[in-house]
Amino acid sequence: MPASTARRLRVAVLADSDTRWKWGALTAARISPTEFAETTESTETSDKTADSDIRLDGFLLRGRATPTARQLREVGVRADSLREVTAVEFLREMTQETYDVLVLALVGGGVQAMLHGLAHAWQGRPERPVVVTGYVGVVYEKLADGLLLRHGADLVLANSRQDAERFRAVLEGVGADASSVTEVALPFLGGAPYEKKDPYTVVFAAQPSVPETRKDRAYLLDRLVRHARRHPEREVLLKLRSKPGEHTTHIEELPYQKLARRHDLPANFRLVYGNMGEVLDHTDLLVTVSSTAALESLHRRIPTVVLTDLGVREALGNHHFVGSGCLASWDQLDAGHEPTPDAEWVARQGVAAGGSPSGGDSYATAFDEARKRIGELLTTGGLPPLKPYYTPVTAPGYLPGVLARHHLAPDGSPLPGAPASDQAPGPVRRIVRRAARGAYRHGVQRVAPVIRRMGEL
Repeated sequence: MPASTARRLRVAVLADSDTRWKWGALTAARISPTEFAETTESTETSDKTADSDIRLDGFLLRGRATPTARQLREVGVRADSLREVTAVEFLREMTQETYDVLVLALVGGGVQAMLHGLAHAWQGRPERPVVVTGYVGVVYEKLADGLLLRHGADLVLANSRQDAERFRAVLEGVGADASSVTEVALPFLGGAPYEKKDPYTVVFAAQPSVPETRKDRAYLLDRLVRHARRHPEREVLLKLRSKPGEHTTHIEELPYQKLARRHDLPANFRLVYGNMGEVLDHTDLLVTVSSTAALESLHRRIPTVVLTDLGVREALGNHHFVGSGCLASWDQLDAGHEPTPDAEWVARQGVAAGGSPSGGDSYATAFDEARKRIGELLTTGGLPPLKPYYTPVTAPGYLPGVLARHHLAPDGSPLPGAPASDQAPGPVRRIVRRAARGAYRHGVQRVAPVIRRMGEL
């Protein structure tokens, strides 16, 4: 394909964990208007192919879940540049560099802080980037809280028709502008359609914080091991999100790796890491409590089970799958049960590639509307100032605390003494930060659980 004279789109992604970096970077590739991107010979990115050729700069927000080098390699998404920053460092960067699109792949409070910080930093600027945010997976809790914290971005992405309808209802219900809500899909769906493997492989997709208690996590591990012993002809894999000492989007205080040390594991049972898409390439049955991996699996038509052993409860997140046809228990799986997903439910979740029951492959066009809207915003120029729903007037008892966690004042300006508010961090400061983050992780995974157990005596 001949090279185009079109300008190459510049995109920045700010993320606070490995999973949000993956979502943010892949979303950036899928929503970038191709007519603005420099057209060259087709090239592939690792993990998933990018939909357009863009200049992608990644920023990792420094905190408890900042991904390690191993986690970044596992995600497998490349960027033209990638570095760790504080909130104030990032805001300073946004005043010095010019971007077309900015993707905020953060927890809700982080998005709100950046929206106010950016509104302050961009005061008086004739142009600014199109600001995009959204969710990394299933939205099964804190719907109103998380959504209102994200309000104010130009586009708030909803990963399914169901989410888009819920988002609009919430925003309209509080009198906020709902026009930013844009239906897309999860950007990391894909892969080859399911074909039965030999040997038959069962994968349990573990989650860092679901369930929370040692008793429940030990129960799930015990049932997985028992399933492996009951079916020696099957390969049984425990797919882990992180190694001890690493954090993902959620804190994991009781890693399955530690619980597994107490078991005499059968030969057909293994603990595995790696990219979820690559694991699904060899999966015949995906089992989980409520992981987004279930949607990835359903998209490929892989038999998928959402466990009911611990109940169907909001605290577990598996209530989201009510009506999916995928709810089942370990007793049923041990007896050979394979669920049949409900076609209508699956369609509402924006999954099921290769021709949904309603006809066609909706995933192929899932990002068209977002690309169109971003293209229109880029061509209009002179975007209005960011206007989040929460302000010192609408939430005077809530907003200041949200912003202060990122060292920002209620007007979005850096607080006095904010980390790196006036200079780049030196080598000593970087060493101290790494040590502090390591101490924090040690406290979360080792000290805090002991204190809680002592309190229960």
